Amino acid sequence: MIQDLWVNSWIAALVIGILTWGLMLWCIIAYRRRKGDTGYPRQLSYNLPIEIFYTAVPLVLVLTFFTFSDQTEKTLNTKVDSELVVDVRAKQWAWDYNYTYKGVEKYDATVQAHLTGEPGVEETLPTLYLPVGKSVTLELNSRDVIHSFWVPAFLQKLDMIPGKTNYIYLTPQVEGQFDGKCAELCGEYHSEMLFNVKVVSEAEFEAQLATMKDGHLGVEYDRQPGLVNQAPNETAAEGE
Repeated sequence: MIQDLWVNSWIAALVIGILTWGLMLWCIIAYRRRKGDTGYPRQLSYNLPIEIFYTAVPLVLVLTFFTFSDQTEKTLNTKVDSELVVDVRAKQWAWDYNYTYKGVEKYDATVQAHLTGEPGVEETLPTLYLPVGKSVTLELNSRDVIHSFWVPAFLQKLDMIPGKTNYIYLTPQVEGQFDGKCAELCGEYHSEMLFNVKVVSEAEFEAQLATMKDGHLGVEYDRQPGLVNQAPNETAAEGE
């Protein structure tokens, strides 16, 4: 739905642009000053039909774009009962993943990535695991400042705001590894707040869960209000 909305919006915008550029070019050519012209063309104070036209058409276009965008957004944001719930908590400058799957709670507290320019660093980035073909709810939270969860391949990006939970509902269809990043400037090491998303088989997903620790790292590790300009807390793994 996102891809259809995006592509069709660009097609509509291109058609409107070509029509507008064509009319502008026609006016430039048809009403250009010719040899022998000594004065200005006859000036008209208004043209009611044209004014109604160029008021009504943009209004219809805006309402059309809004209607399709609103329908898509409402469909995407409709709450579903997912087989897997992942509480994703952003922190300067890493991620905590709390998995709830088949009644079991597991967590993975990651540390900040350090980009060296050397090959293979991507494999060491914090990794979010998702099972292919399973419905997923991502609960997006922040432990300190405003971050933003963005996986370009998922075509969705949502801010992570302290004290507020945003949601992404999806069902991964293809196994593979996808790049993710924080898309909101959040401090000195924002550029290194990267992560991987690995969509794997259910068996591999359950095997990964088995290697994680039991429990849920919730608000107890959030930074206290008023301390957003101080040094970030240690990672949950180090603070235990």
